Amino acid sequence: MEDKTTLEIEAATFRRLRDYLREHTEVQNIDLMNLAGFCRNCLSKWYRAEAGERGVEIDYEQARELVYGMPYEAWKSRYQSEASADQQARFAERMQNDEHS
Repeated sequence: MEDKTTLEIEAATFRRLRDYLREHTEVQNIDLMNLAGFCRNCLSKWYRAEAGERGVEIDYEQARELVYGMPYEAWKSRYQSEASADQQARFAERMQNDEHS
């Protein structure tokens, strides 16, 4: 496959993931972290880092708005629910296990 085609496929795949997460606001970031080890905020950080590698300066809040489809604080107030004790415990366990990996 040509490099350009690979790049287009990878970009389209990212947009599909981003759009899926925008549509499924019931999926909480803590659930993503507990199951997959990344969340919307991670995608925002990765986006910002990749932009910086290419000489494009974007701040974290701008990157989050690109991922969330709205300012983070607006998304948080509309869609984020309080994490349960079980979710918090699984998150803490995952973080501890990741530190030891």
